[in-house]
Amino acid sequence: MGRLWLLRLVIAFGFAQGAVSMARPAVSYRALSLGADEWAIGVVAGVYALLPLFAAVPLGRRTDHGRCAPLLPVGVLLIAGGCAFSGPAGSLAVMAAWSGVMGLGHLCFVIGAQSIVARQSAPAEQDRNFGHFTIGASLGQLAGPVAAGALIGDDMARTSALALVVSAGVAAVSLTSLWRIERPVEGAGAQQGERAAKVPVHRILRTRGVPAGIFISLAVLSATDILTAYLPVVGEHRGIEPAVVGALLSLRAAATIACRLVMTPLIRLLGRTVLLTVTCLLGGVLCAGIALPVPLWALAPMLAAFGFCLGVGQPLSMTTVVQAAPAQARSTALALRLTGNRLGQVAAPASAGLIAGVAGMAAPFVMLGALLFASGAIAVRTGRPGHEPAGGGGRGGAAEDGGPQRADRAESPGRHTRRVPW
Repeated sequence: MGRLWLLRLVIAFGFAQGAVSMARPAVSYRALSLGADEWAIGVVAGVYALLPLFAAVPLGRRTDHGRCAPLLPVGVLLIAGGCAFSGPAGSLAVMAAWSGVMGLGHLCFVIGAQSIVARQSAPAEQDRNFGHFTIGASLGQLAGPVAAGALIGDDMARTSALALVVSAGVAAVSLTSLWRIERPVEGAGAQQGERAAKVPVHRILRTRGVPAGIFISLAVLSATDILTAYLPVVGEHRGIEPAVVGALLSLRAAATIACRLVMTPLIRLLGRTVLLTVTCLLGGVLCAGIALPVPLWALAPMLAAFGFCLGVGQPLSMTTVVQAAPAQARSTALALRLTGNRLGQVAAPASAGLIAGVAGMAAPFVMLGALLFASGAIAVRTGRPGHEPAGGGGRGGAAEDGGPQRADRAESPGRHTRRVPW
């Protein structure tokens, strides 16, 4: 079977993420056609992130104690249903409810998919495989808004509903790549007894490395979301055409994809901790620099470099969480990481809007720069030799990447759990 399962998972994730990335702006335009103001649109968008918060940990628990693959088609069907039924919705309340269904479907798919990558990747392959897995998300984020923009026209009510129906069809395409995607895990019977005992959430959150991975992921995702939301406003203030702003955002996404394609050699060259620290710190500088009145010829390479830096945080934070968490609670730990992401998706735009209203448009980028700087500092404090996988090359991969040494700790969760020093 080789790595064909990973390629099919990337393809499925690309279509599922593309559908969501296409539907979310279409939902906003559809809400506008129903007479929504900015506050109402924010509520509809917030339900997408808030509703799944209550399901993340139970879904992670269920995945820790069973198979991952069933969550994938369930997630696709919920995404497709949320998209399809948002189109003909005649009220904002109904639209918000279906937006929440879409968000729940995305959460199901991502928890299942990330758990499959964690289970079916050798420790030395996790950085590479998580990096390739997130390429699917980047491709979807790149293509989805472009497709929505191509479909939505002057007749906003009709064309936005059409875009939502099309996005449901895009989500359904991912079902074609999901057959037999989860292979049997060797020793699964022996592991069943280990998985029987639930690790308390507070113990997972106190395990060294887990809070750091959650915080880094939250910071990187918040930076991506705020850039997408506020770069058009910056462009309007500086007289940059909307088409150019769209091209700049696409440039950022393309740079993120490029980063994930070369992540393995970068890890071999620098090590995980150094790479994560440098990209967070440099990303913080570049994010704050966007607030400066730089000319367009300088803004484009800044955004490309910023996108490259943002490409590191998500896959490496997944590996950080998976390798730090107790073996019988890795899916739950990944679910907690996604919970942090969703909280960031709710809190970051609200904070950015409040700060921008008080201190001007430059303030949100400075705030996010500081958040990324804090992530870099946390990456330094969390890094230690046992968490430096060599990406499959050199330096005693098994012991460094959580081989026999991690197996010993996994048998004794109490020994594995330590208070975080920060």
